[in-house]
Amino acid sequence: IEIVLLLLLFFEGLGTHTHHYYQRMERINKKKKFVKNGLFYAELDEFLKRELAEDGYAGCEVRVTPKNTQVVIKATRTDKVLGENPKGRRINELTSVVQKRFNFPDGGIEVFADRVKSRGLSAMAQCESLKFKLASGLAVRRACYSVLRFVMESGAKGCEVSVSGKLRAQRAKTMKFKDGYMIKTGFPAVFSVDTAVRHVYMKQGVLGLKVAIMLPTEGIIEKWGPGTIKCMQPDTIEVY
Repeated sequence: IEIVLLLLLFFEGLGTHTHHYYQRMERINKKKKFVKNGLFYAELDEFLKRELAEDGYAGCEVRVTPKNTQVVIKATRTDKVLGENPKGRRINELTSVVQKRFNFPDGGIEVFADRVKSRGLSAMAQCESLKFKLASGLAVRRACYSVLRFVMESGAKGCEVSVSGKLRAQRAKTMKFKDGYMIKTGFPAVFSVDTAVRHVYMKQGVLGLKVAIMLPTEGIIEKWGPGTIKCMQPDTIEVY
């Protein structure tokens, strides 16, 4: 009975305290609650994606506690996210912006920075890297192969880099660069493939970039958490 009561209190807290984007203690339709949670996360992710593009932004996680809401920013260069002179200045600014935008009370939201263990296994970080390489004038083929090589050296099972748009001539086309093993269908493609999409604005037009990384077991555990998902693929055969 105690466990059931605790769960009820937890889920009630989720509905009313997720963030002050909607009113505290307001009874809200379940569908509207999920839509508002999704809008909150999408807007927050888009803001951080633009603000921290140069600092290796690799996604964020929103955790709801009874006391406040916590936002964990995953990045490859956490020192840049935290800020210098004085230390922690930039993350305090980010906290202030998010607090004012979504009407959180003082202390109602906390923003943390978490370092990504392997930069080569983060599709977002590699997509941003490719974006800056192309924007700086590096040839498409050379930039894509450098990303592909770095990802495979980091221990990935496979990698695919796609660039589409006006690459050389006026006619738009898509170039794909592959290495290793990559699955496209089924549930394993959801949990074992990390994908990111970015757009780079070139003189001749917009180029679309897509990086897909087939994660090893360690990468899957880092992304989804230990014990949350079965890392082995359904067609794997073990011989004893």
